[in-house]
Amino acid sequence: TDPISLQLGTENLCRCLVRLLSKDPEWLSAKVKFFLPNMDLGSGDQSPDPTQRVIQQLSKLHTQGQSTWQEFIHCVCMELDIPLDLEVPLLSIWGHGDGFPRQLDIGEESQPDPQLHPGLKQPHQSCGSSPRPKQFKKQEQELAKRYLQLLRTSARQRYADRTPRPGQPLAFPQVYIPPILQWSRASAPFDAQEGAVTGDPKAEDGTDVNIRNLFNTKANRGPRVTVLLGKAGMGKTTLAHWLCQKWADGQLDRFQALFLFEFRQLNVITGFLTLPQLLFDLYLRPEAGPEAVFEYLQENANGTLLIFDGLDEVFQTAGPEDPASALTLFSRLCRGTLLPGCWVMATSRPGKLPACLPTEVATVHMWGFDGPRVEEYVSRFFSDQPSQEAALAELRADRRLWSMCALPALCQVACLCLYHLLPGSSPGQSAALLATMTQNYVQMVLTLSPPGFLPAESLLGLGEVALRGLETGKVIFFAGDIPPPVMAFGAALGLMTSCVCMGPGHQETGYAFTHLSLQEFFAALHLMASPQVDKDTLSQHVTLTSRWVQRSKARLGLIDHLPTFLAGLASCACRPFLSLLAQQDEAWVGTKQAAVVQALRKLATRRLTGPKVVELCHCVGETQVPELAGFTAQSLPHQMPFHNFLLTYTDLAALTNILGHRDAPIHLDFEGCPLEPRCPEALAGCGQVENLSFKSRKCGDAFAEALSRCLPTMGSLKKLGLAGSKITAQGVSHLVQALPLCPQLEEISFRDNQLKDWEVLSIVEVLPCLPQLRKLDLSLSNVSVSTLLSLTNVAVTCPTVRMLQVRKADLIFLLSPPTETATELQGDPDLRGNANQRKEAQRRSLALRLQKCQLGVHDVEVLIAQLREGPHLDEVDLSGNQLEDEGCQLMAEAAPQLHIARKLDLSSNGLSLAGACRVLSAVSTYRTLAELHVSLLHKTVVLKFAPEPEEQEVIQKRAAFPGSLTFQMPSEPLPCAPRIRLTHCALQAQHLEHLCKALGGSCCLRHLDLSGNALGDKGVALLAQLLPGLGALQSLNLSENDLSLDAVFSLTQCFSTLPWLVHLDFSSESQRVILRGDGRDRDLSAAGSLPEFQAGAQFLGFGQRRSSRSFCLRECQLEPLSLSRLCETLEKCPGPLEVKLSCKVLSDQSLETLLHHLPRLPELSLLQLTQMELSPRSPLLLADIFSLCPRVQKVDLRSLHHATLHFRSSEEQEGGCCGRFTGCGLSQEHVEPLCWLLSKCEDLSQLDLSANLLGDAGLRCLLECLPQVPISGSLDLSHNGVSQESVLYLVETLPSCPRIREASVNLGSKQSFWVHFSRQEEARKTLRLSECSFGPQHVPRLATGLSQALRLTELTLTQCFLGLEQLTILLGLLKWPAGLLTLRVEEPWVGKAGVLTLLEVCAQASGNVTEISISETQQQLCIQLEFPHQENPEATTLRLAHCDLGAHHSLLARQLMETCARLRQLSLSQVNLCEASALLLQSLLLSLSELKNFRLTSSCVSSSALAHLTSGLSHCHHLEELDLSNNQLGEEGTKVLTGALEGKCWLKRLDLSHLPLGGSTLAALTRGLSHMTLLQSLRLRAATSLEELGLSHNQIGDTGAQNLAAVLPGLPELRKIDLSANGIGPAGGARLAECLPLCRHLEELMLGYNALGDPTALGLARGLPRHLRVLHLTSSHLGPEGALSLGQALDGCPHMEEISLAENNLAGGVPHFHLGLPLLRQIDLVSCEIDNQTAKPLTASFVLCPALEEIMLSWNLLGDEAAAELARVLPQMGQLKRMDLEKNRITAYGAWLLAEGLAQGSGIQVIRLWNNPIHPEMVERLQSQEPRLDFAFFDNQPQVPHGT
Repeated sequence: TDPISLQLGTENLCRCLVRLLSKDPEWLSAKVKFFLPNMDLGSGDQSPDPTQRVIQQLSKLHTQGQSTWQEFIHCVCMELDIPLDLEVPLLSIWGHGDGFPRQLDIGEESQPDPQLHPGLKQPHQSCGSSPRPKQFKKQEQELAKRYLQLLRTSARQRYADRTPRPGQPLAFPQVYIPPILQWSRASAPFDAQEGAVTGDPKAEDGTDVNIRNLFNTKANRGPRVTVLLGKAGMGKTTLAHWLCQKWADGQLDRFQALFLFEFRQLNVITGFLTLPQLLFDLYLRPEAGPEAVFEYLQENANGTLLIFDGLDEVFQTAGPEDPASALTLFSRLCRGTLLPGCWVMATSRPGKLPACLPTEVATVHMWGFDGPRVEEYVSRFFSDQPSQEAALAELRADRRLWSMCALPALCQVACLCLYHLLPGSSPGQSAALLATMTQNYVQMVLTLSPPGFLPAESLLGLGEVALRGLETGKVIFFAGDIPPPVMAFGAALGLMTSCVCMGPGHQETGYAFTHLSLQEFFAALHLMASPQVDKDTLSQHVTLTSRWVQRSKARLGLIDHLPTFLAGLASCACRPFLSLLAQQDEAWVGTKQAAVVQALRKLATRRLTGPKVVELCHCVGETQVPELAGFTAQSLPHQMPFHNFLLTYTDLAALTNILGHRDAPIHLDFEGCPLEPRCPEALAGCGQVENLSFKSRKCGDAFAEALSRCLPTMGSLKKLGLAGSKITAQGVSHLVQALPLCPQLEEISFRDNQLKDWEVLSIVEVLPCLPQLRKLDLSLSNVSVSTLLSLTNVAVTCPTVRMLQVRKADLIFLLSPPTETATELQGDPDLRGNANQRKEAQRRSLALRLQKCQLGVHDVEVLIAQLREGPHLDEVDLSGNQLEDEGCQLMAEAAPQLHIARKLDLSSNGLSLAGACRVLSAVSTYRTLAELHVSLLHKTVVLKFAPEPEEQEVIQKRAAFPGSLTFQMPSEPLPCAPRIRLTHCALQAQHLEHLCKALGGSCCLRHLDLSGNALGDKGVALLAQLLPGLGALQSLNLSENDLSLDAVFSLTQCFSTLPWLVHLDFSSESQRVILRGDGRDRDLSAAGSLPEFQAGAQFLGFGQRRSSRSFCLRECQLEPLSLSRLCETLEKCPGPLEVKLSCKVLSDQSLETLLHHLPRLPELSLLQLTQMELSPRSPLLLADIFSLCPRVQKVDLRSLHHATLHFRSSEEQEGGCCGRFTGCGLSQEHVEPLCWLLSKCEDLSQLDLSANLLGDAGLRCLLECLPQVPISGSLDLSHNGVSQESVLYLVETLPSCPRIREASVNLGSKQSFWVHFSRQEEARKTLRLSECSFGPQHVPRLATGLSQALRLTELTLTQCFLGLEQLTILLGLLKWPAGLLTLRVEEPWVGKAGVLTLLEVCAQASGNVTEISISETQQQLCIQLEFPHQENPEATTLRLAHCDLGAHHSLLARQLMETCARLRQLSLSQVNLCEASALLLQSLLLSLSELKNFRLTSSCVSSSALAHLTSGLSHCHHLEELDLSNNQLGEEGTKVLTGALEGKCWLKRLDLSHLPLGGSTLAALTRGLSHMTLLQSLRLRAATSLEELGLSHNQIGDTGAQNLAAVLPGLPELRKIDLSANGIGPAGGARLAECLPLCRHLEELMLGYNALGDPTALGLARGLPRHLRVLHLTSSHLGPEGALSLGQALDGCPHMEEISLAENNLAGGVPHFHLGLPLLRQIDLVSCEIDNQTAKPLTASFVLCPALEEIMLSWNLLGDEAAAELARVLPQMGQLKRMDLEKNRITAYGAWLLAEGLAQGSGIQVIRLWNNPIHPEMVERLQSQEPRLDFAFFDNQPQVPHGT
């Protein structure tokens, strides 16, 4: 019987289900109880008939609802063995929500109704549930059988005539060769062993049996949908028709019905469309009974295949839910809501697919032809043997044409062209005409055209139709779309085919191009040859389109190859054809071709994505323009990623073609791309690829085989990656054969390939064949333990392996290529002789990390045997295995023979306490052990090792020569002594003896950590007795051992029994117990420490410093009894002792007990009480300590929480004491007892009572008691809440306290109150009052108090709200018998009052005004008063006779002349001098016979005021100092002002800086200086004794410098010349240098910030003045030559004190000295590009300058080598106070060396190290070790208060 008859006779689905379940009633009953646990099943299931009982149970399950029924159906299919033909309909009908029936009638009398869908009429049947007559059923089956036979007959007839002769047009191919198919996702067939379904084109029956796998997917339990994805021309449509033909021939027998639809035809249907209409109206209508046929197709849907061709061409003109849409029908078919159980296959180009496809859709990629398929196709295309051989020879000789034939459509075109070109052509001539895809199409058109005639008009007509169709989205054209002649032409040549487009009720003939790419070709022809298309329009069509597979917004259009065809037509080879077609000359065609090339050139300059790069390569290759190809290749980025889009062999061939024009290497990264299996072959011979990486699950063995063929041809390839693929042993075998042929490879990655043991071992075996390999990554492989041991053996034996890391998913080899090969050693006898030495010097070290590999004891034995024969080991990590005690002990015992240099990690291996002790015993005698860390709680077992003794010797030698050191901090600094850490191991007291016995074998144990155990007080007491037997430790950690104060007393006794013990730190709450010696390593928590660079320290000669013993007790309850016991224990402690105590509350009794014991501690140097609460009485108790214990030097109590007592040593002489009681709540009641206690102190140098609660009353009481207190330094009363009353009382107290020398009060935000004392009575007192807010009522009292303070010499009132009127009153009331008082007032109104008003205030003073200074910008008025007042009315009258003033000004002038008759200094700074003020000044200057000093600086003076001022100054003949600098004057004003210099015979100082001294002014000035014999300017005592010349910050330039040089010979007494920042160049500088030797007394020379250059420096070096003390040449454009010559000239200068050469480029030319500079105090070499090499002779020069106080070397290139040199000389420089090393390259090691240098007794105060590459944590540690190292941005040196 045929299959159709078998299917027609099947039982009803429900009956099949009942029959199946009747065979297993127990399973059904259990499932019913599972789904219906609460239902009584006893009465309803007692039917004697098993079938009826099954029906009843199913009915109960069905009544529970849809979800229960679906779950039950899935259980049936998954748990029972059911036939496939029953499982499929069960799942497709009842396994989904759409198939749930409204009722379940399973009786023999009823059958379920078939599911009907919109558009299908309900077949007629009787009402109710009456049975369908058997005769009707048989008739229905007969109708269906006849329709199915009709389908096959129709298909057989359709394909019967498609066997055209060779050379016939393209309507159908003559032969069919199955393409390469490749499954995607998880939809591969069960029996498919390969990702690619290659087929067998040589099968005898002519069929490809593997094509059947398309319909044997894993998706049998859901919608069975297959999508074939392939680029245009891959043969998707051909395969669809071929399947129809095979089905018609009876070869696809699993399908009863097959329907083929093309979306291009479905798109034209606009009416309402149902599934029956789609099947019967659009495909084939049944002869009768369509309803019965459709019902049969529904019942037997699993035998129906529907093929939809061109899914990418669907246009969603209707909505997705529109029932009229063909896509909607397709969507419902795919989802199983229409014809559930049917098979659906669709073809599409790669891109965004419709959302209607289910997630479990099977995706198959079509890859076209490989080499054998091309040969098979050509052999079948050409019938005779000679033609076959000739065609194959043409293809094989042209690689580009061969690669194009990988596209089946293009292969057909090429064969068609060769069929016509080969006859009569020589070898290679035909292939030359087919160089590009476009030229293939051109030759095809020429071939199909009549001989000797090109139908240009018809071709252009086709092109116009094609372009219009692409622009409008049309691929089917009807009669109205194409002119009849064009239609006839296209049909005659086979370029167009016809099709019948049927719709419901109508049909119409349509026409389409044979292939979509053909339509694009003719559209390109039209664009290039039509005169109506200009260049701009043409360029707009040269675009690139992304082809992302998963891009959400991507949508495929019709245009695919149009830009490629345009590029191909731009080739010079196509120019004659286009000229003939367009009937234009070749120049016209060349213009259009140039436009296309230019458009592609613009695209090449952009930053393109991977898909666009590939499309651009296709286009550029088609143009055949080498210059464009080279430009494109060079424009590609160095790193070229290709992610998530489909790539074929032709794509990579196009890319390779372009890369052939590239010079620079390129990295290609393919990730997530569907790749044609043979596409790597396209990269063969590509020498530009340096890195090549593939990451895709779609890559299998065929891909690996193709890759292995191309790898040996890629000579520049250094990095290869094939990750995340599906290669097996077969693919690996191909790669292993290819890798030895690639010796240049440096990195190989086969990650995430799930490789097995054999594959991994075979890959590793090629390591010796890859001499340059640095990394091999085999992570995410499946290897066994035995294979792992084989890998370790390879790592041991292979000489280039440096590390093997295996951890969970990681499996990585790191290798290091050898520096010399064996052949080199054999070739040179000298090398052979030194081979052993070189081998020893370049000894290999191996790191082995085998983590979590399930290694056991036996495996460790094998591993140890391997490692003993291997190289030295850098690290062995076996953590996370199963070694347990025995395995860990074996490794620990074998460690000395394994030569492990750094670390052995045995963590997480199940070690017990007994095993830990055995490990400890095994390692206790290791010479190289640096640290053993065992923590059973954290499963940690780590052994760290120091270098071997011979390696340590090498390090010592390198340290002796710092020039060879890099001075970089190691990542894990190795301690100098072993550290044993047994933490959290549950150690108890009974374990200590055995433990100490094991530790006793260690001859050099230095650090022992027993924290986190359970020793208790008893254990610590026992340990204290055993500690002497362990030798001299450096540290002992007993934290977290449940200890009390009894343990502290036991440990305290160790101070006298353990000489090494220096520091004991105990914290009760945190259980931190630390004992340490005087080693430099202070960090016991192993969280990081300061590096112990012992080699560097020995090189510098640093010895051990004697440090105090320290006892620290924190967070403890300190009772009197405990304190007494503690102090008694500490009395026996030798050496200087520091005690630090901390507790929450310390009672007065406990404090008294502690203070009572202090005299009995003669070695105590420091007592610190921190973080505790003290009572308010504690300040008095602590104040009394000065008398109880005379050794107390300082008491510091802060906020009743922190107290510190400093003690003098027995050797120190008695000196002053210091008391600080800040924030202690002291009030008035505490003042008298405190002063009484402090009065017992013999010498109190400083007393700080700030931040208390004294108030005005308390401060007054304190000031009254001051005479009793022997204060000799300062008294700080800041922040005590005082008011103006206290200030006034302070003023009134000044007479009664003769030792007060200075007092300063600020009642504003600073709230400061300072009083400074002298040991003797002070004759001069200073009072500074700020922000005191004095009111009118305070002024009289203030004046009275000041009048009584006869020794007050200076009073400053800053922002005290003292207004103009109050100041006038104060000046009037202030009267003294005799003396001088300087009054300085700083108020905002001073800056606004003006000169006239301020002079009027001065006129009201009761004494004589001797000095007046006014600064408006600084808001300052300064007056010096002389008492008693002396009048000179005669001089006043005489002067007024010469003034022309108004009445008011005359009166003011008279008062000023009376008050200021003895004025000696008048200073006006930053004022605005108007005409009235200048007139008053003129009159005043006329009367000042004693005026010695006049300053007018930084002011604005009008021209009229300038004249009055000059007139007044011209009469001041006794002036000694005249400062006119920085005024806002023009050059004319400067000339006027300098006219006042005439007749100044007593002038000693003249300052004209920052004035516009032009050339003429300067010439006149210098001539005047030389002719005025009595002028004293800048210390001028005689005409020829000018001592100081300051013209800085002017712009005198070279001309001015030359004028000055002419004057200098006449000024032999010059001592200082300052010409900084004057724009002087080399010419002026050289002229000055020539004249300077004539200034024999010159001491200071400042020429900085001028572009002097080396010529000036050389001139200075030839004649430096003998007495020169200061030389400033900052930023003078000096070079190494000038600096070296200056250094030689300066060497040995006896008077040189200061040198500045900052901001010059002195790299390699820093001056250094051999004789030295005995008086040099400061040298400034900031920003001079000084490096380590230059620093060595420079530091040697510093030692020859014993008076050096400051060295500035910031902003240079100094590193740790320079720091080492500086640290070595620091102890020899006794006068050095400051060194600036900011912004250099000094690391933490260099800073540590500087700290060691400071520790040798250097008197330096600070070393600035801001902005050097030092980690913040290291900064904190270094600064805590040595506070004089300053890393802050600002200088953090403390500011000493006034007078201290």
